[in-house]
Amino acid sequence: MWLKQLSVFNFKNYTESSLEFLPQINAFAGANGAGKTNLLDAIHYLALCKSYFNPIDSQHIKKGFDWFMVQGEFDRDEIPDIISCNLKRSQKKQFKRNKKDYQRLADHIGLFPLVMISPNDTVIVTEGSEERRKFMDNVISQTNNHYLDILIQYNKILLQRNMLLKQIKEKGVLDLGLLEVLNLQLTEAGERIFERRKQFMDEFLPEFERYYAFLTEGAEKVSLVYESPLMGTDFGTLLRDSLEKDRVLERTSQGIHKDDLLFTIHDDMALKKFGSQGQQKSFLIALKLAQYSFLRNKKKYKPLLLLDDIFDKLDESRTKKLMQLVSEDEFGQIFITDTDAERIKDIFDEIAQPIRIFEVKGGTIDV
Repeated sequence: MWLKQLSVFNFKNYTESSLEFLPQINAFAGANGAGKTNLLDAIHYLALCKSYFNPIDSQHIKKGFDWFMVQGEFDRDEIPDIISCNLKRSQKKQFKRNKKDYQRLADHIGLFPLVMISPNDTVIVTEGSEERRKFMDNVISQTNNHYLDILIQYNKILLQRNMLLKQIKEKGVLDLGLLEVLNLQLTEAGERIFERRKQFMDEFLPEFERYYAFLTEGAEKVSLVYESPLMGTDFGTLLRDSLEKDRVLERTSQGIHKDDLLFTIHDDMALKKFGSQGQQKSFLIALKLAQYSFLRNKKKYKPLLLLDDIFDKLDESRTKKLMQLVSEDEFGQIFITDTDAERIKDIFDEIAQPIRIFEVKGGTIDV
């Protein structure tokens, strides 16, 4: 699978641009703020129906305009697919595949799998557990759209249970019948999500360890552990035992919405606190390469790989190893951004890989 062509209209800092790509490696080069990353984000829109960086769709409309459109032609086993995303201000986003509207955007997720590696990924290490759950859920959802449905269902039930807990304090009355129904519904959805996350981690972990060892030449010992309140205790029991605490807190304190991934380096030292910027970067790249491997194995074809400002905080040795790795046959089409066109050209000349470089200057593009 690869993206043959991309067109953007009134998208971020672009008025109108149309690009044709190589099935191997494509690069966007230019100064910071020129719009390189915006092109990666347009590709992300086509694959996953949303921006990688900003969840508010209307904020991607170019200033002075009332709409944007992103369109691309994908080739999968030599079968073309035209995907388009249209948004008019104050209206609902429209997604079409070969000119036919999707009834549900969830039906599109996973058809054109994609992995993005970006400086923004540091939040996976530095921020709270929600970012790490989002990482897991993003990967699993691209291979199983039923998982996304269950996750949406779980969050709706969780919201209802939390509202009931707030009402208990306000009214002084507990509707045990309704609470029991919500507990059963939450338990059923939560245990299905928990089992799928466990299965995912079993398959994902060996790939992560392989890629991290490759990037660091085995010089550093790291650990990645899935942690959940459901480990060793069934969800129903957790909900019953935590009821009094939940009444005080006015929210549900136990469940898969508290799951986390623990990142450590050396002898169980927290990566967030003790890892250098280079070590954190290597850890994140290994996570994303393992995501790529997981998606490829599940989908039976190669996802797109987007590398945004990938040379930042990686030394020359690790950069060269990474570029050699992603140029091998187990990877497919790649998109790269960098401030230095010559650096990109020299790297891929050295490893004898074809590349198309686009020069980006303030919302305009030269090939």
